[in-house]
Amino acid sequence: MQSKNPVISDFVKLANSAAGTFAGMARETQDAARERIKEAMGGMDFVSREEFDAVKDMAAKAREEAEALKERVAALEAKHAGDSGKP
Repeated sequence: MQSKNPVISDFVKLANSAAGTFAGMARETQDAARERIKEAMGGMDFVSREEFDAVKDMAAKAREEAEALKERVAALEAKHAGDSGKP
């Protein structure tokens, strides 16, 4: 059932407009806050997730290579120790 009262109709239109305005203000406030945070953090030396992951992968590979080299050196030292006992 619709009301034919123009006062109520005008009030509903006003309430809808106010709700839209408040929603827009909330979005603008959120966007402005996000921009301020970006500006504040812009001077700091943060790295992106991609850069972090790339360096993390490089470090893991370097650790693996270091372990392999450590095993190789141990094997060569053991071989050298066995060879030095021969006449």
